[in-house]
Amino acid sequence: MKKLLLSTIILLASLLTANAQIIEPKETPQLEFALQLKVTLGETYRVGETQHGERIVIPITGGTFEGPGIKGTIINGGADYQLVKKAQHRTELEAIYSIRTDDGVYIHVRNRGIIYDGKDAQGNPSFYFKAAPQFEAPADSRYAWLNNALFVCAPDFSQQFKGIILNVWRVK
Repeated sequence: MKKLLLSTIILLASLLTANAQIIEPKETPQLEFALQLKVTLGETYRVGETQHGERIVIPITGGTFEGPGIKGTIINGGADYQLVKKAQHRTELEAIYSIRTDDGVYIHVRNRGIIYDGKDAQGNPSFYFKAAPQFEAPADSRYAWLNNALFVCAPDFSQQFKGIILNVWRVK
C-alpha cells in the first residue's frame, strides 16, 4: 500500500513538473492605434474614506475624439470614479461615459485602469498609468468593430489642453 501511495505521489509530482514548463508562445499580440480622446473634466470631489479606500469622483464634462475612420464628441455627464489606496500607492479607476460620432452614433464606454505611483523592484520611483476601455457600439453600425476587440490606453498630458488625453490601441 505504501509503495502504491509513493508511486502515485511521484507520478503526480512529475506531471506537475512537466506542466510547469512554459511553452513558447507562437504569437505576440500587436497593437494598432484606434483613437485619441481629449476629455474635459469638471471639479473633482471627494466622497471620503470608505471601506474600500478613499473615493474620488472626477466629472467628465465633454471633449472630442478622433481616430482612423472614427471622430466625434464626448458627452457631458460621465465620471471617473477613483478609489485611492494610499498605503499601496495605488489608485483604481473606472470611468463611465458615452461618446457620439460625427454621424450621430452613440457609443457607451467603460474604462478601467490602474495608477501606481510608488517604487519599482529596485526601489526607484515608478509611475504606471494604463487602462482597458470597453466599448458598446450598436451591433448594426459601422462601429461594431469596437465591440469585438480588446483595447488598452495610456494618458498624455499637455499644457495646451486642460483635461486628459487618452491614446487608445486595439490589441490585434
